[in-house]
Amino acid sequence: VHGGEEFTQPTLIDDHVIDVLESLVPLAPLHNPANISGIRAARAVWPDVAQVAVFDTAFHRTLPAAAFRYAVPTSWYTEHSVRRYGFHGTSHAYVARRAAGVLGQRLDELKLITAHLGNGASIAAIAGGRSVDTSMGLSPLEGLVMGTRSGDIDPAVVAHVAQAQARDPLDVIDDLTRRSGLRGLCGDSDMRTITERADAGDDAAALAMDVFAHRVKKYLGAYLAVLGGCDAIVFTGGIGEHNARIRAAACSDLKRLGIDLDRGRNEAAETIVSTDDSPTAILVIPTDEEREIAEQTAVVVG
Repeated sequence: VHGGEEFTQPTLIDDHVIDVLESLVPLAPLHNPANISGIRAARAVWPDVAQVAVFDTAFHRTLPAAAFRYAVPTSWYTEHSVRRYGFHGTSHAYVARRAAGVLGQRLDELKLITAHLGNGASIAAIAGGRSVDTSMGLSPLEGLVMGTRSGDIDPAVVAHVAQAQARDPLDVIDDLTRRSGLRGLCGDSDMRTITERADAGDDAAALAMDVFAHRVKKYLGAYLAVLGGCDAIVFTGGIGEHNARIRAAACSDLKRLGIDLDRGRNEAAETIVSTDDSPTAILVIPTDEEREIAEQTAVVVG
């Protein structure tokens, strides 16, 4: 999941690589330890088989400093690697290429906004096939509202709650990671169940959907500004591919910005769900992170 600043492309695994991955555990404590365990187990069973690490952060290595630097003391960056890394890189890379194919244009000529919406969710601004901004940051906690993660939040909240409840700040961050997001708003992290509850008149579930869609819409507007307009918005991931209501809410009232959703196409989850005269295409493209990982691995091992 996390390659830090050390790994910016698929990498053949050896003992040194594993040592560096261990040093990156503090940047992704929920993910990297499990990944490393899997690597060690596979090496024990198949010691002669090449293994490749494909990093979720690598696609975002092209972020400019204005996008990846936080406005914090410089020593935090130089000594502790505090910066925006971004995640879901394999998904954003895959659907960006697929979008170019659907549009019949070269990827290096397109401006795209890709929205990977699932239990984990992130959005990326892509110019000419290169990520130039993305919603997740140092960790996968920042950005959009997610199944159990809060997404963007005032950092002062951590100290405020820790003091009010006499708790360790790390415990509060654990709440923001495991018990917040959709779950925090309505007690459920599965958007399918939440949608059913909202349809049945559950106010908490309806609020959770509204908050989720509002955050997506907010980032769409931000990345339209970053890119200076875009050729297409791509929805992917479990929610992005299958929840027409979220897509509609995220794209609502944006016609003046060149985003015009076709309700019929959206309900049918066609590949192109924008109107014929929408200046910005709106696409629904299933992601295939496993294929992206396999293809990147194949390149490394020849």
